[in-house]
Amino acid sequence: MTPEVTGFFDQATNTISFVVRDPNGSACAIIDSVLDFDYSSGRTDTKSADEIIAFVKDKGYEVQWLLETHVHADHLSAAPYLQERLGGKIGIGDRIKVVQDTFGKVFNEGTEFQRDGSQFDQLFVEGDTLMIGQMRVDVLHTPGHTPACLTYVVGDAAFVGDTLFMPDFGTARCDFPGGSSQTLFDSIQKILSLPDDTRIFVGHDYKAPGRDEFAWETTVGEQKARNVHVGEGKSKGDFVEMRDTRDATLAMPKLIIPSLQVNMRAGQMPEPDEQGDVFLKVPVNKI
Repeated sequence: MTPEVTGFFDQATNTISFVVRDPNGSACAIIDSVLDFDYSSGRTDTKSADEIIAFVKDKGYEVQWLLETHVHADHLSAAPYLQERLGGKIGIGDRIKVVQDTFGKVFNEGTEFQRDGSQFDQLFVEGDTLMIGQMRVDVLHTPGHTPACLTYVVGDAAFVGDTLFMPDFGTARCDFPGGSSQTLFDSIQKILSLPDDTRIFVGHDYKAPGRDEFAWETTVGEQKARNVHVGEGKSKGDFVEMRDTRDATLAMPKLIIPSLQVNMRAGQMPEPDEQGDVFLKVPVNKI
């Protein structure tokens, strides 16, 4: 099965959201949607999500799933907004519970914040399957960037989130709480064990030096041969040393503070106060 895949690039966060359609019908899924957020003003916008909504409605597609590859630290999810307008179930990995427990403490959320993943419609574990129309989706647990990262394998396509980038850019950072470069290497090997002609769709692109255009589609074969971090049979020891050294130099993502609070709630904002106002917290010296 070869799903029809349409990518939507958000330049503000370098995120690619995907609409994945069953070629035999109208059923589709939306993977890793974006809610626009201006940190300076604290204002949200739905321009990116509205572009997807217009596309889906114009094509007459039926949204069955709103899938998250992980709890994103660099953009807010638009899944609830899309669900309200297009339908579909919101799904993420079962290890979201670990992420909720970790960041529930960081943001001092208190006992009213549920840490059981109940904000999502469906939690997936390794080996689970779901359907988009007549297409089967196989779920791979691919942690390392975060504990809850998943890869969704849909026919000849794999949606890897932040685990892998384009071959000339490499792999995801592993220095967030619960991340591990050793675990990431093992997860990448799981992805690279798929057939060489499997299409890989990455969740971000930063246009590596020397490349003129943004890109988000590659193959398992290309990753094995050319990925600058894990290609050409690089050893686990070399990868871990490189990844840990590189991560120590990286700044935190611009939107990590709002993103984590919203995304661990399945894209919902924290509960409003008695006046109906919503607030996000900024923990000091915690992340």
